[in-house]
Amino acid sequence: MIPYFDLKKYNQSFEPGLTEAVQDVVSSGRYLLDSAVGRFEQRYAEYIGTDHAVGCANGLDAITLILRGYMELGQIKPGDSVLAPANTFFATILAITRLGLNPVLVDADPATGQTDCSLLEKALTDKCRALLTVHLYGRCSYNEQMAEFVQKHNLLLIEDNAQAHGCMYKGHSTGSLGHAAAHSFYPSKNLGALGDGGAITTDNADLANVVRSLANYGSSAKYMFDYAGMNSRLDEIQAAVLSVKLSRLDEDTKKRREIADMYYSGIDNPLVTMFQKAAEGEHVYHIFPIFCAERERLQNFLAQQGIQTLIHYPVPPHRQTCYCSQKWAQVSMPVTERIHATELSLPLNPALDRSDISKIISAINSFK
Repeated sequence: MIPYFDLKKYNQSFEPGLTEAVQDVVSSGRYLLDSAVGRFEQRYAEYIGTDHAVGCANGLDAITLILRGYMELGQIKPGDSVLAPANTFFATILAITRLGLNPVLVDADPATGQTDCSLLEKALTDKCRALLTVHLYGRCSYNEQMAEFVQKHNLLLIEDNAQAHGCMYKGHSTGSLGHAAAHSFYPSKNLGALGDGGAITTDNADLANVVRSLANYGSSAKYMFDYAGMNSRLDEIQAAVLSVKLSRLDEDTKKRREIADMYYSGIDNPLVTMFQKAAEGEHVYHIFPIFCAERERLQNFLAQQGIQTLIHYPVPPHRQTCYCSQKWAQVSMPVTERIHATELSLPLNPALDRSDISKIISAINSFK
């Protein structure tokens, strides 16, 4: 069986470094908000190219903390709207609604799966204060049209960089392109912890300070609380693990791109389509999606060939029970809905070898 992602095998490739890093933290007796977190925050800020990185508990909290931070700074208020892609993981939209903000959904570009920037002007309302862009699948969603739009309308640009660690746009890392960015270190991400973890990156010192306080109950000093915050801290063990893995991120990204190139050049089944290939450096292939009208039959066929695949994601946010009946019962996002109805994710990670990819390609091409 070729697994979608053999995480155990992948993590073993970092040994003995991972075990040593964890043992160092265990031996230190310091498990929260100490030197390992500080080192990782500094290294990650340098890697992304921002002045600040603030660790937190997970990617959902990272988006929430950014939005909440701007609310505390007076740049967003309850009832305001945030432009967001319809084609995204549920957490992107949840972060908006949990704060009493209104998501304004924008359909996807059928060629890339990213926000269709030609629809932004039509979607804009007078209550919109920010655009939350998602580098979904590991592909850069930012472009000059988006940059001109947010500047023209004086909007905050917030990046959801949960799937795109190491992705670039014209020499700059995703996570440094907007006013602030949210990052997830869920174990299967391109930069993954051994549990949950997240971070916020920004050049805005005021936002960084507010976010850091909010993530620690709203505290600015021990037992002193400036805000009614939350408990969302990156722990020392996860920070130490992430520092080990960060040192090899670019090398592993190169392997991901090589596998993607094999898929693009090798898959030629007329029943299967793929997104348009991204420009050089603008994709890190956290997910490699293909599309088939008979997705379930293809998935079962590949499973019979010993190939595990996943679906990202079977139901878009605006069709989820918690939102459909309340907000978007009559909303249609045709491109997003087609993507979610036909998408199938192929194995793509540094734990695979070329023979695995060749087998997957042959199996897909033999599907009838």
